[in-house]
Amino acid sequence: MDATDRAILRLLQEDGRLSNIELAERVRLTPSPCLRRVRNLEETGVITGYRAVVDAGAVGRGFQVLAFVELEGQDAETVTAFETAVMQVEDVIECLRMFGRPDYVLRVAVTDMEAYSRLCLEKLGRLPGPGQAHLADRDEGAEAGWLTAAVARYRTPPSTRMSRPRPTRTTGSTT
Repeated sequence: MDATDRAILRLLQEDGRLSNIELAERVRLTPSPCLRRVRNLEETGVITGYRAVVDAGAVGRGFQVLAFVELEGQDAETVTAFETAVMQVEDVIECLRMFGRPDYVLRVAVTDMEAYSRLCLEKLGRLPGPGQAHLADRDEGAEAGWLTAAVARYRTPPSTRMSRPRPTRTTGSTT
């Protein structure tokens, strides 16, 4: 991968709908070699797809919450059961597996605080495995439980990605 390939990637990450002609002009290539490079990046798996960026507020998901979750057990059954169940909760738009405390960080997108409270009571609180959750600022004086696990953002940046959650393994500790 050379500087031109990196420039193509940067431009496509900014605007995946660029035409080949416009992309070629910006990286100072003619259209044919530019298209060959893009196709090579796709075929080698560097570019894995193209997505639309959705304004979460426009689709009724402008209230976003981060929840830190700690599981009661760390055995494979508990972890697998939790990850499988959390992927079925539509309002959980991101699930990150951490190494250290907390075990998971969930990003939840709902309409408002009332919808988040309902989600906690009806779905999140019934997931297998969680022993406790904490406020994002780790206020240890707060009562442990799903309803205390929130940091809310009322304004959602336009770049918020709306995708199904996939547990992601990270290498860093959050302690």
